[in-house]
Amino acid sequence: MNATALSLPTEAPTRRPGAFRRLLTNLSGMVGLLLVACYLLFGLLGALGATPYPPNEQHARDRLQPPSAAYLLGTDLFGRDLASRLIAGATNSLRVAVTSVALAGLAGTLLGIVAGFAGGWVDTLLMRVMDVFFAFPTLLLALVVVTVLGPGLENAIIAIAIVYTPIFARVARAPVLAVKQMEFVTAARCIGSSAIRVLLRHVLPNTLAPLIVQISLALSWSLLTEAGLSFLGLGTVPPMASWGVMLNEHRALAENAPWLIIYPGLAIALAVLGFNLLGDGLRDVLDPRVQGRRGR
Repeated sequence: MNATALSLPTEAPTRRPGAFRRLLTNLSGMVGLLLVACYLLFGLLGALGATPYPPNEQHARDRLQPPSAAYLLGTDLFGRDLASRLIAGATNSLRVAVTSVALAGLAGTLLGIVAGFAGGWVDTLLMRVMDVFFAFPTLLLALVVVTVLGPGLENAIIAIAIVYTPIFARVARAPVLAVKQMEFVTAARCIGSSAIRVLLRHVLPNTLAPLIVQISLALSWSLLTEAGLSFLGLGTVPPMASWGVMLNEHRALAENAPWLIIYPGLAIALAVLGFNLLGDGLRDVLDPRVQGRRGR
């Protein structure tokens, strides 16, 4: 063998950057992550009570004050500090969004995996039930559920969870139908692995990528749904702070005190935009088809 050939340096294998690093290089993902981080920070501050004033504390002499050094975002009709109310509203909306999406994700993922893996009449029955829920517009179905259960934060969580369970079921079922036909699943069955082991060890990990993206998108939808229910008086009940409640309470004052409408509306828009952009970035990072197209 030629000694010169032995002395030539070999090219080091390139390491593929991790998913989080790829997310930081994705414009949509990076902007969305920044907006979501700010939203989570405000939600945490509200949960810890770290607001400039108590959210429900009224200052009768300072009613409808514009933004100033004393009140950064102004005050509302009852003299309550708007910045404190916005922070407390972020906490309440975050509680509703996270809890409802967690419930919908668990129930929908379980139904979708069972339907896709079992197939046959089980798949047909479960998916037809999901189709019944899909037949109703999202907000209309949530309104029906809340009307039956009554207004309140807990009932809004239940309504939103019911509305978005079919979406998670569809998202979880699709990859299961493809994965269960692959060779490694067939091999696992041939060596005697139980159905539960095959589901947990081989099928479920291959459904995580689309589910993670769906969670981010569902959080944005649940925020918007909660704001809509609260605006209609069927979600968060006053005097609890909610962005939707704040819009409803001050819609008649939009001309004389526009900050009462602008700031809650902007908070809703930025939070929803953040989760949507984060979902787009996660899809670009986790979807192998997107990565393959970019690699060519």
